[in-house]
Amino acid sequence: MRKWLLAPAMLLASCGGGEPTGLDSDTPADQASGAEGSYVIVDTGQETCYDDHDVIGAPGIGEAFYGQDAHYGGVQPAYRDNGDGTVTDLNTGLMWQQSPDLEDKPTYPEAVAAADTFSLAGYEDWRLPTIKELYSLILFTGSSHTLTPYIDTDYFDFRFGDQRAGERSIDGQYWSSTEYVGLTMNGEVAVFGVNFADGRIKGYPRDVGPAGSPNTEFVRYVRENPDYGINDFVDNGDGTVTDRATGLAWQQMDSGTTYDWQGALSYCEGLALAGHDDWRLPNAKELQSMVDYTRAPDARDTSQQGPAIAPVFEVSETEAYYWTGTTLLESPPELGPGAGAVYIAFGRAWGYMFGQRMNVHGAGAQRSDPKSGDPADWAGGLGPQGDEIRILNYARCVRAGA
Repeated sequence: MRKWLLAPAMLLASCGGGEPTGLDSDTPADQASGAEGSYVIVDTGQETCYDDHDVIGAPGIGEAFYGQDAHYGGVQPAYRDNGDGTVTDLNTGLMWQQSPDLEDKPTYPEAVAAADTFSLAGYEDWRLPTIKELYSLILFTGSSHTLTPYIDTDYFDFRFGDQRAGERSIDGQYWSSTEYVGLTMNGEVAVFGVNFADGRIKGYPRDVGPAGSPNTEFVRYVRENPDYGINDFVDNGDGTVTDRATGLAWQQMDSGTTYDWQGALSYCEGLALAGHDDWRLPNAKELQSMVDYTRAPDARDTSQQGPAIAPVFEVSETEAYYWTGTTLLESPPELGPGAGAVYIAFGRAWGYMFGQRMNVHGAGAQRSDPKSGDPADWAGGLGPQGDEIRILNYARCVRAGA
């Protein structure tokens, strides 16, 4: 078994004022994760601090908005261009197709079938990535407002939607192999995907797309490290759970109370649990790492029904949404670039479509919410694709567990 060295998130000196601590771009995968696992969570890349609307200087300990994503650096992105149409992630050990077909998007069945015959750089063991593998590539330095992708375009080819062909600029969605175990929208079978144009995860209709046509998305195939994304949770018997795959320790029970974003940051920074006081609000990629995509409140198999989290954890309610410390730069410009932050839905991702409230995106979706204020100030009370706006979400704190 490969032996990994623990590389926990560490405190930054300032937001945007220095290099993140942790591993640098030349660190190989053999030194990039926790315990003896094979699940390396690569940092989000976010180094700028925000309040509930705008860019700010680095808050100090105990000050408002202390403890957000940019305060903590982790395993920094590290890629190698192999010069043969492939890119190796030196942290995760995954090898990626560098240039997807940017002209002809396949349907989901086509994407699955094509993996069986796909050949590149002499390799024939390519596969459609799981949602956790695909999400490992996301960088939260992007913004659709500035046409900055949520992926490193120094290594990976990417394009925004072709508006001349009737697409939206944010149509940069990629299929994963992770099918939603429930149903979305009006009873549609869905497959999770990552949108590298607007920095979100949702369950996309597997079969029927806009105007009744077959749904098509981009594809980027992957190979190697098939164990990536598999959790190994251990109940520590003290109100915490350690994931031996990632080296992270989690609060077993959530906050029990919902908070706005600033309140969630303060709650985790002030938490003392199991003899530790270095708890913090997880970043987007850390929180997504613990999602159990085999579970959902509306799972078609009743044995899989429940929140999309391992049963070793406790939740305040089945339809729970959890804040992360990561700001998403997709808020309406008039509200300021930092007005929204990432949350992950461990229950159904409710929204309003066709005049009805429905599970638009699926349990396990990653979306964004306003950090504060009145929901009505956010595009009339609805988020992207009709997302239900709450502002108040739960927190589940994390720390680096040896």
